[in-house]
Amino acid sequence: MTARYTESKERSAELLRAALRCMGQHDAGCNPVSFTVWYEYSAGINAPLNLALDQCLRSEPRLGDDTLRRLYHAHIADPDQEVVHKISHALQQVMTGVVDNATSTGAQAGAFGQQIDRLALALRAPGLAAVTPLLDATLAGADEMQQTALALVQQINASRLEINRLRADLTRARDEALLDPLTGVLNRKGFDAQLDQLLRQPAGPAEAPLLIMIDIDHFKAVNDTHGHVLGDQVIRGLAEVLRTCAGQPGHSVARYGGEEFAILLPHGAVADGLRVAEDVRQRIKAMKLRDRRTQAVVLRVTVSAGVALMRPDDDPASWIARADGALYQSKQGGRDRVSSG
Repeated sequence: MTARYTESKERSAELLRAALRCMGQHDAGCNPVSFTVWYEYSAGINAPLNLALDQCLRSEPRLGDDTLRRLYHAHIADPDQEVVHKISHALQQVMTGVVDNATSTGAQAGAFGQQIDRLALALRAPGLAAVTPLLDATLAGADEMQQTALALVQQINASRLEINRLRADLTRARDEALLDPLTGVLNRKGFDAQLDQLLRQPAGPAEAPLLIMIDIDHFKAVNDTHGHVLGDQVIRGLAEVLRTCAGQPGHSVARYGGEEFAILLPHGAVADGLRVAEDVRQRIKAMKLRDRRTQAVVLRVTVSAGVALMRPDDDPASWIARADGALYQSKQGGRDRVSSG
């Protein structure tokens, strides 16, 4: 799974300004949840979020905290809450530091402005004796103002680096919560999130999202005969093949559980799903695991697969059940084959 935020420095700066403008136009607080929603909305990287947010804007021109929180939890992957809490707290501290410095600078500017006003009045007086101390105070205030502004610039630069680090931590936490540690593909939680997103799309009569369920044949025998270390190599090898066969934009690969994997295609016909599954089957069958010392082939692996096109009345359970049914049909038919359901 690629990182969620891949924008360049220049593009992310534009999106930062756009997100801040949006935050200023609404009633929700300036917090990490609100910022993340408006950042992804401005970036256009989360279609379901943009659709839901546009619908909210039609009925609620000024969005509040409850609406922003609901959009965040419904449409942005939710990593480990403890990690999010720590990162959000740190981000809030950074933002508070910037605000405090800006407030201090504003106060200094106000005091400096009053000194200038007094100097102007003194210059209009008949005598100029009062000018000298006021001028000295003004010069001192100017110097203090310069030092305060410099401190603010340094604080903003340090805060920018800290915010970038915190955002990277948040992205990494979100990704780790959705990835299988052995293979690097989506885990069951990530699969469920992708499945739910595809179910929100309208299904057509001939082209719709496709689900492919894939299972390693006789995997228990692989572990019993060759051990779990080689078994893990087989699982990682299958994940790499799946990435290659389902590498188009929008395609998702997940480890559904144990030796069972899933591929989600955003749109296509049943024939497209059968073609991808057959490509996987043939590539896996061509793999040979060899003894590193003798180069002798110690294991050949096959897989069975089931393909199901999403129907308009499908929910997650019914869609998965049909794909699993097609997979079972392949198993019953002798394994090392692909079926549709």
